[in-house]
Amino acid sequence: MKCDKIDNLILKELQNNSRLSIRELSKRINLSAPSVTERVRRLEDSGVIEGYTIKINKKKLGLGIDCIIKVTMKNGEYERFKAFIKEYERSEWCYRIAGNGCFIVKLSVKSLEEIEAFINVISSYALTETMIAFSEVDINNCIDKFLKE
Repeated sequence: MKCDKIDNLILKELQNNSRLSIRELSKRINLSAPSVTERVRRLEDSGVIEGYTIKINKKKLGLGIDCIIKVTMKNGEYERFKAFIKEYERSEWCYRIAGNGCFIVKLSVKSLEEIEAFINVISSYALTETMIAFSEVDINNCIDKFLKE
């Protein structure tokens, strides 16, 4: 789908606050509410907007340790790992990768023992390399970076 300047403004505003009403969104981008409604619906229908979400502070929930684990399958058991990680309660995301390794996984956990338990569960069919995150570096994920006209 080709997005124009107005679509980009809508995406930027929704990225900053996905709870904006259509009325408030239309004020911010200086376009009528029916036009904004149609454009948002088009962005949703085309899959550009996949959903609306919230950002959760995991540390306030007691999940103070983030780690990235590179997972390399021993016996080509990709489907087994994919089924496992899909349901694993502490996994935040998982990517199938090229290069050295098969997957990278981000876990948010309460303790190092949880990381060890994760590794123990998959060690019969995968090798792992674990990196512990000390802190997060703020990145400007503004939609403008991705949409160049």
